[in-house]
Amino acid sequence: MLTRFLVIFSASLFLSYCTRGSKVSENSIQFPMKMNLSSLDPAQASNEATNEVGPNINETLLQYNYLKRPLTVEPLLAATMPTVSKDGLVHTFKIKPGVRFHDDAAFKDGKGRELVAADFIYAWKRLADPKSKSEGWWIFDGKIKGFNEWRDKLTKGEATYETAIEGLQTPDDHTIVITLSKPYYQLYYVLTMIYSSPVPKEAVDKYGAEFLNHPVGTGPFVFVNWIRGNKVVLKRNPTYHGSLYPSAGEPGDQEAGLLADAGKPLPFVDELIFHEVPEDQPRWLNMMRGNFDISEIPKDSFDGAVGPDKELKADMKAKGFELKKYKVQEVVYMGINMDDPVLGKNRNLRTALCYAYDQKTPIERFYNGRAIVAHSMIGPDMDGYDESFKLPCKEYSLEKAKEYLKKAGFPDGKGLEPIEYSFPTSATGRQFGEYVQEQFGKIGVKTVLTGNSWPQFQDRLRNKKAQMFGIAWGADYPDAENMMQLLYGPNVSPGPNSANFKNKEFDKLYEEASKMPPGEARTVAYKKMRDIFAAELPWIPTVHRLGFQLSHGWVENLKPNKTLPNPFKYMKVNLEKKKALKAKL
Repeated sequence: MLTRFLVIFSASLFLSYCTRGSKVSENSIQFPMKMNLSSLDPAQASNEATNEVGPNINETLLQYNYLKRPLTVEPLLAATMPTVSKDGLVHTFKIKPGVRFHDDAAFKDGKGRELVAADFIYAWKRLADPKSKSEGWWIFDGKIKGFNEWRDKLTKGEATYETAIEGLQTPDDHTIVITLSKPYYQLYYVLTMIYSSPVPKEAVDKYGAEFLNHPVGTGPFVFVNWIRGNKVVLKRNPTYHGSLYPSAGEPGDQEAGLLADAGKPLPFVDELIFHEVPEDQPRWLNMMRGNFDISEIPKDSFDGAVGPDKELKADMKAKGFELKKYKVQEVVYMGINMDDPVLGKNRNLRTALCYAYDQKTPIERFYNGRAIVAHSMIGPDMDGYDESFKLPCKEYSLEKAKEYLKKAGFPDGKGLEPIEYSFPTSATGRQFGEYVQEQFGKIGVKTVLTGNSWPQFQDRLRNKKAQMFGIAWGADYPDAENMMQLLYGPNVSPGPNSANFKNKEFDKLYEEASKMPPGEARTVAYKKMRDIFAAELPWIPTVHRLGFQLSHGWVENLKPNKTLPNPFKYMKVNLEKKKALKAKL
């Protein structure tokens, strides 16, 4: 009884805490983040929450069209798509004139000045500067002529931020010329990422270490305040340069009402409020009360809101809730440290574990059916993804698992030391680990579970301390290369290849594919890499999750996609509908 009282009491406190303070405009979007925000500096945008908040403040040269699928790159701060040299190495961008940074005390008289080409170069140098400790340097590392050399000289004290870089030229204030050191067909994708946002040097100089708490950008929303562990408040930018709602999408968008605002100036709402709510229950309670406008559905609340047909239940529809489902370009997997003398050197053992893992049960138990079985590292709707491809060992078979375990030299698990399985600590993470333990135990393989905080977990991967580990990777951009790099030999720990997989043929194909434009030849290379992966099994891929986004019926223009970084500027609040639907909650 006391436990129940405390749960209700703490939830009520949260509901009050979430809505107290200055009056929130009805024409606002309130969004709950599952992760605490760590920084609002674009150079430190490795945190999921930073990537949800940041793109509303800081913009990029390019963006994805909000409605088109597959995702299509288009200009944002660039006036047009760039001109490209015949060899594909020189890309010339013209910056949209008249774009201004937000008004801020960092500027003379507090008025934001015009964006110029040098602001991009300064920001990109910050990514390269080791003192910034940015995890975003990878987007340019080894790609731009002279950039790595500049970085090395800066480290040695032989260069400054004023030192020119051969591959980054600004012939005038509105022109950037990027000269690549080799073909880089992902360039336009990374130029949509917040890492590449221009930053005014004046703001970095003024705020110093506090710049992570005081971002200054060109985006549709201006930073107001951030109460750590609570919320971030943004308001409409009164000097915004005038991005427009798209006038074209894909079949079905017109019928879904997604083109009703075609050509209208953005943004539509006055405020964005991002709440830091790592716990499922308070996020759900606030969504049900109408305090949040959009939310995912927590695992433990799913069956109460969604029926066996994976559609909203009648009582949820009656209250005006709406559900949108979409594919997520990601992969969840159990990685294997290929440097491990036991697991990494015994392919038959890895195959045995793969056969022993029954995927159907966790899809229902842990994902409420919101996932499909993964047979490779390539996410859905990406170049190289093939629905017909089946990884042989994904056929659950204890009989085959025992056969391979015997071939591995450990009949019925005899002589095999317990396998250590590492995971980020959470209730679901622990339950998933216990399921892995149970499955492997059916063939005589013992498993020791090691829960870690997220920083500890990352440390284990970077230092090759994890023998086997559970993790997910969401695509940074819609190209399978972003997932293939997780298995590229030169990227071994502390790089993103946490499996420490090294295969000469895979690496050769990866390097060849990196020089190919999108097309049949590159697709063939991706599939060959997939086949090497299937043969070697440096991971046991588990699922590709499916997105289920819940919203109140007063929120319009919703078309979710996990890879798209700036959806909030397109969203609209129907105030009359909001008043009517709130009365039903």
